[in-house]
Amino acid sequence: MHVIKKYPNRRLYDTQKSAYITVADVLKIIRAGEDFQVVDAESGEDITRGVLVQIITEQEGGATPIFTTDMLTRFIRVYDDSSQALFGEFLDKNMKMFSEQQKRFQDQMGNIIGSPLQIMQDLTERNLSMWTDMQSKFMDIATGRATGEKAAPADADETATKKKPSKK
Repeated sequence: MHVIKKYPNRRLYDTQKSAYITVADVLKIIRAGEDFQVVDAESGEDITRGVLVQIITEQEGGATPIFTTDMLTRFIRVYDDSSQALFGEFLDKNMKMFSEQQKRFQDQMGNIIGSPLQIMQDLTERNLSMWTDMQSKFMDIATGRATGEKAAPADADETATKKKPSKK
């Protein structure tokens, strides 16, 4: 694991390489899939999250940002919401699923077992199925159905109204 020390002068020191590095170098470490941790050189406090946020901020300031202004606004609003933990878990699972799908796609494309169009179709179908399932589970949790309550069928009110004999 790369342990990177951040000094008060904002310089980053990679203890594995015994050299000063830049935030761009940290980005390369991340993209290479290597484990790392950033610690404050004076206090020893783990400040990895702050450096990651800095990297995201720099990436978002570039020519092709991922997040729209509306999306970022909604993210900020969730911080004051009671469902913050649920939202964080939802995002985490989606990112993991996306990464797994991307890796599978790259593996399949590397092996070229079938036609590229068939591979894309299979991945799309699996992704859609997993996404639908995840959304359903999220909605069950958000509406309280995850606690064992069963949702009434959509036409339950209509059926109950039709079966009741009228009193005249």
